[in-house]
Amino acid sequence: MTSGRSAQLPRDPAGPGRVGLLELFFDLVYVVALALVSDNLVTNLRWSGVFQTAVLLMALWWVWVVTAMVTNVYDPDTPPIKVLTIAVMFGSLLMATTVPTAFGAHGLLFAGAYVAIHLGRGSFLVPALRGEEVYGRALRIFIWFAISAVPWVIGGVVQGTARGVCWALAVLIDYTVYRLGYPTPVLGAVPATQYNVVPKHLAERYQQIFMIALGELILVSGLTFARSPLRPGHLVAFAVAFATTALLWRIYVERAGALLPDAIAMGVSPRLITRMPYTQVLMVAGAVVTASGAELVIGQPAARAGPGPIGIVLGGPALFLLGRMRFGYEVFGRVSWSLAIGLLVLVAVGPALVALPMVAATCTVAAVLTGITVTDTVRRGHRPLDQPSPPR
Repeated sequence: MTSGRSAQLPRDPAGPGRVGLLELFFDLVYVVALALVSDNLVTNLRWSGVFQTAVLLMALWWVWVVTAMVTNVYDPDTPPIKVLTIAVMFGSLLMATTVPTAFGAHGLLFAGAYVAIHLGRGSFLVPALRGEEVYGRALRIFIWFAISAVPWVIGGVVQGTARGVCWALAVLIDYTVYRLGYPTPVLGAVPATQYNVVPKHLAERYQQIFMIALGELILVSGLTFARSPLRPGHLVAFAVAFATTALLWRIYVERAGALLPDAIAMGVSPRLITRMPYTQVLMVAGAVVTASGAELVIGQPAARAGPGPIGIVLGGPALFLLGRMRFGYEVFGRVSWSLAIGLLVLVAVGPALVALPMVAATCTVAAVLTGITVTDTVRRGHRPLDQPSPPR
C-alpha cells in the first residue's frame, strides 16, 4: 500500500529534469564552505594540516553528494523536500563556519551538524517512504549513517590525533558503504532496480558544483589581489591565476564535462552512479587546492617557494588532472594521454621549482595546462567528435 504522502515525493522520471532554483540556492553554501577549506589549508601548511583539510572537505562533499541524490530521486518542488533541503543547507553552513576550528574548540559542533544532517534526513524519509519500493534503500542508508555517527561524535569529543583517527574512520565508512550499496546483514545491498536517476539533472548538479569550485578560485584570487600591493609581480600572479581558472574550466568541459548527461543516460547503472562522487571530488579538491596556491602566490609572488607551498601550487592542478583522467575514462572508456603527460610533468618539475620564486611555479602550471588544451584541440581538429562510451 502506498501512502498519499510518500506518493508525492518521487520525482517524475519523464519530467524535464532541470535543476531547480532551490538546488542552486543550496549550492551557495558551498561558495563559503570551499573558500574556508581553501583558507584552512593555507594556514596549516603541514602534513597534519593537509590531512585535516582533506577530512573536512570529504565530510562537506558527502553532504552535498547525498543531497544531490535526494533532490534527484525526490521532487525538490514538494514542500517536504523543500523544508528538508533548507534544513540541510543550514546544517551545511554551520559545518562550513566551523571549518577553521573543527580540529580545535568546535569539533563537536562540526561532527554534530554532520550527524544531524544525515540522521535527520533519514528520520524523515524512512517513515515517509514506508510501503514504497525505495523504502529499503532509505532504511539501509539511515542504518549506516547511524553506525558512522559513532566515530563522528567520539571524534568531536576527543582531542588531537584521536579526533583525526575517528573522523577518518567515519569518512571511510560513509564512502565505502555507498560504493558497496549500503549492505546490511538482513536486507543485503540496495538492488539495482532502486538506482533509478534522472540523468540530465544529476549531470547538471555535478557540473554546477565544479563551477562553484572554480568560482571559489576566482573569489580567492580576487580578494587576495585586492589586499595586495599593485606591483608587477602581484599583477602577473593574478593574471596567471585567472588563466589557470579558465584552463581548468576548458579542460573539464572538453568534451567529457559537456557530454556527462549523455554518458549517464547511456551507462546508467549502480556501478557508474556510485563511481561519480569519487571522481568528481578529485576535481573539486583540485580546484580548492589550486585556490590555496593562488592565495599564496598572489600574496607573495617573489618569495621562494619551498616544499610546502610548491606542493600546494603544483598539487592542486595535479589532483585535478588525476580526477579528470578518471572522468574521461568514465565517459569515453579510455584515458587521455595528454592529461597523463601533463600530470607527470607537474610531478617531475616540482623539485626544480622549490628554490625559485612562487610565481615561476604558477607560470609552469599554466604552461602545462595550456599545452594540454592546445594538444587536445589540435588532435580533435582532425577527427570526428567523440561520443560517450562509458565502460560497463
